Amino acid sequence: MLYRSIVVSFLVTVAMLLSACGGGAQTKSAAAPSLPSDAQKYANLKGDSVKGKDKFLGTCTACHGPDGKGLPGLGKDLTISPFAKGLSDPELILFITKGRPATDPANTTKVEMPPKGNNPALSDQDLADIVAFIRTLEK
Repeated sequence: MLYRSIVVSFLVTVAMLLSACGGGAQTKSAAAPSLPSDAQKYANLKGDSVKGKDKFLGTCTACHGPDGKGLPGLGKDLTISPFAKGLSDPELILFITKGRPATDPANTTKVEMPPKGNNPALSDQDLADIVAFIRTLEK
């Protein structure tokens, strides 16, 4: 009888430990994916779409048009871009900060996306505002 109690206690303890481990893994996988280290510095920025619209119109419309739908032979349509939609806000800020050369194999337009849209005066907060505005355009 004592042996059976010990075995049952042992099995209950093992079951609880396994359950706890599994629960922890679920919590971790349900959490937001971690950002690349170079995008971390933008994680706490909160964009203002109203301010972002003015900055977008002043910088980004040369290639993406005033409505974000892109101009032929220049910028992509940001309203339906799977690339832009697939990035978190900090990752999109990082992308805009760095730009993309025309020679980059991932550049499907083969037109350079200059860093900060060729406007070096844009601050990190300005870029967060622009991204907030771009998010309002997405379908």
